[in-house]
Amino acid sequence: MDFKGFTTKLVHADRLLNHPEDGAVHQPATKSVLFEYKRVEDLVDVFQGRNAGHAYSRQSSASINALQNMLTQMEEGVGALTFASGMAAITTTMLALFKHGDHLIFSQYLFGNTNSFANTLRGFGIEVTLVDTTKVANVTAAIQDNTRAVYLETIANPVTQVADLAAIGNLCEQRGLLYLVDNTMTPANLFDAKSVKASMLVGSLTKYIAGHGQILGGAVIDTGLFNWQAFPNINDSYKSQPAHLWGLLQIKKKGLRDMGGCLTPDAAHMISVGMETLALRMDKICKNALTLATYLASHAKVEKVYYPGLNDHPQHALANEFFTQYGGILSLDLKDGADCFAFLNDLKLVLNATHLGDTRTLAIPVAHTIYFEMGAEQRAKAGISDNMIRLSVGIEDIDDIIADFDQALDKL
Repeated sequence: MDFKGFTTKLVHADRLLNHPEDGAVHQPATKSVLFEYKRVEDLVDVFQGRNAGHAYSRQSSASINALQNMLTQMEEGVGALTFASGMAAITTTMLALFKHGDHLIFSQYLFGNTNSFANTLRGFGIEVTLVDTTKVANVTAAIQDNTRAVYLETIANPVTQVADLAAIGNLCEQRGLLYLVDNTMTPANLFDAKSVKASMLVGSLTKYIAGHGQILGGAVIDTGLFNWQAFPNINDSYKSQPAHLWGLLQIKKKGLRDMGGCLTPDAAHMISVGMETLALRMDKICKNALTLATYLASHAKVEKVYYPGLNDHPQHALANEFFTQYGGILSLDLKDGADCFAFLNDLKLVLNATHLGDTRTLAIPVAHTIYFEMGAEQRAKAGISDNMIRLSVGIEDIDDIIADFDQALDKL
């Protein structure tokens, strides 16, 4: 039977895709680091890529493959790799695919850690240009003869700028550029990455995919839309495999094997279980976020709210075009003179914590924490004010969330 529903597919993916032994509905965590072969010739064939199999758990295991199969199905891609964290996925992908003399175009609104990694790439002789990706013209103007890729987030954190996703995808297709899209904020039930011609999805499994703030993980998923035969940086030794797998194979070999940012079997198991309720959680989170954003936008003590679901958001029309809902992240500026620390300390239900995509509602003062190292000039360029507060909305009852904000705002 061919199941159509998104959640139905996820709930049954592990047992139907991966066929665990003994009627188990989840693939068990494979604890072994090594794998025995009765014939050494079979081990050699696995090492040299002639046969499928596992040689060492840093590169693959049954647990890891099970999660990767589920991610591939969810995004309708051709393959996936998982990593110890979202940053491990991003950095490993970049270091495996690009080399000295290449040029990359990054969104200037990338999250702080990824923005910081741009400087690491520059140190290796890889040029990086930061541009405003809310308009495709800015990306077009930045393209050089040695440009290899464009990298952006669907919805930026924390100011919620929405990239001009489809137009940039068309541009990348026309110019033969790898189109790397971080869809951490908008998982597959909110956003169809293939519809905007994304080449690869990179990002965090820690957030909405796992969903409960108890495990780290990251992934890269190949959509199958990019022509790897036209990519100049593929090692000749990997070209014996089908061309559509070249990119992932190089990331696996140069990344997981050589750099070692591998996901643990226990983490893979926990992430796969969390995935089952993705759509249910996201639906509640998104509805809560829109209601909370609307409430805050009308409050006398709030200067501005940043949320793509609000009609006055600069990219509200783009958000309507690309997403089924507007996500669970919003930010706000309090009125001038308000003490954002005092406000945050007065919240009773909401947690002061640096994370997002959790079942609990979280809050953090942006300029003083996750974007502190960026400096005032770069924060201003990203649209981050000194008293901005980022919220990751959870699944609590919305009346309780609003009541908590209401009592804290009353005390300002």
